[in-house]
Amino acid sequence: MSRIGKLPIKIPTNVDVNCNGVDITVKGKYGTLSNKIPNVLKIEQNAGNLIVSIGLKTETRTARSLHGLYRSLINNMVIGVSEQFQITLNLVGVGYRATIQNKSIVLNLGYSHPVEMLIPEGISVDVVKNTTLNLKGCDKEALGLFAAKIRSWRRPEPYKGKGIIYEGEIVKRKAGKSGKK
Repeated sequence: MSRIGKLPIKIPTNVDVNCNGVDITVKGKYGTLSNKIPNVLKIEQNAGNLIVSIGLKTETRTARSLHGLYRSLINNMVIGVSEQFQITLNLVGVGYRATIQNKSIVLNLGYSHPVEMLIPEGISVDVVKNTTLNLKGCDKEALGLFAAKIRSWRRPEPYKGKGIIYEGEIVKRKAGKSGKK
């Protein structure tokens, strides 16, 4: 049995969870998320807790692996609609800056052209001091994917430390070439 899978999920008072066999829908202050649950898993709701379990006859290797996965996915859904997830990106480099125009984000990253990306539904972007991006959203997967797409335009490089860096990330620096002696 999965150690993560057997932990109960605490449901806050402002979150509504509906389980209809295979479908689960979570509604909260910041939005609505839904997911499909495999047939081998059961969800029980009692006293403000959700418990994900495996059926007795269906305890196979794949069922055990899905048990912890779907418990984590449902927990992320509950946390996302009640609190929201946040990712902060820092633009480190001379002339690197970001602006928001309409429903897209425009990044100046040292290329000959500005990079324009459409902001997905359910994600909000705030630009602080032109070089710090705060991304917020209730879907953790979509938020991480959008942050990774932004970061893929300028990954941090190890010699000068320039690029798009996650908040709290440490870039290992390398020594440059040593001059002739």
